[in-house]
Amino acid sequence: MDLDLKNKNALVCGSTQGIGKAIAVELALLGANVTLLARNESKLKNVVAGLDSSKGQKHGYLAADFTKPDELKKKTEEYATKNSVHILINNTGGPAGGPILEAKTEEFTQAFSNHLLCNHILVQAVVDGMKKEKYGRIINIISTSVKQPIKGLGVSNTIRAAVANWSKTLAGELGTFGITVNNILPGATNTERLNTLLDARAKKAGLSSKEEAQEWLKEIPLGRFAEASEIAATAAFLASPAASYINGINVPVDGGRTGCL
Repeated sequence: MDLDLKNKNALVCGSTQGIGKAIAVELALLGANVTLLARNESKLKNVVAGLDSSKGQKHGYLAADFTKPDELKKKTEEYATKNSVHILINNTGGPAGGPILEAKTEEFTQAFSNHLLCNHILVQAVVDGMKKEKYGRIINIISTSVKQPIKGLGVSNTIRAAVANWSKTLAGELGTFGITVNNILPGATNTERLNTLLDARAKKAGLSSKEEAQEWLKEIPLGRFAEASEIAATAAFLASPAASYINGINVPVDGGRTGCL
């Protein structure tokens, strides 16, 4: 199985922590040159310094804020004029939780911009390079809510579905160029976001965070939360030459929690 990413360039969003950081680490281990993209420059520098470079890779970063799409567009377009990107990992923090009926309209607008519009900006910036190189892997980190809405995540459920349909449409348009577009749907994963959601749910239910976590675990056949590295391993496979005929799919990585195929 060919998992070698030597001489491949990867742009990984939201990569200073959690799933994004774990993906950057995994891609570097497989030989890719990794460029991190996030807004906190000091954190970016720290993560870059820790990436494996034993195969002669060169790693770097772009500091950009997804709440400022015009800035993101300018920086990524400038980057893409000098660097071909073979692998794009679209990943950013999810919207705040809460019932959909209580959501403010601006919450939908901001989430749509952060997730779908910024993803689109990034794809448009790098796709010509992928076509030229005849190798492209666009991988979107979304949520299992694409298949089954999650209670208490009204805005997220709505926007994630839009991203999934955007992705499927894109897969149909780009496949002829040897570019694949796939979505990873992480389940409950040991990250800061999970802790934030658990704390909020626990407070509302009058439980401790530990008690709330146990309630969540009852719904997961494997009986535990995912580690970010397990999501990263899936992303690394989809980014590799071995996944060349996998296109336009949703891949749940949730320990069996989602109640549908």
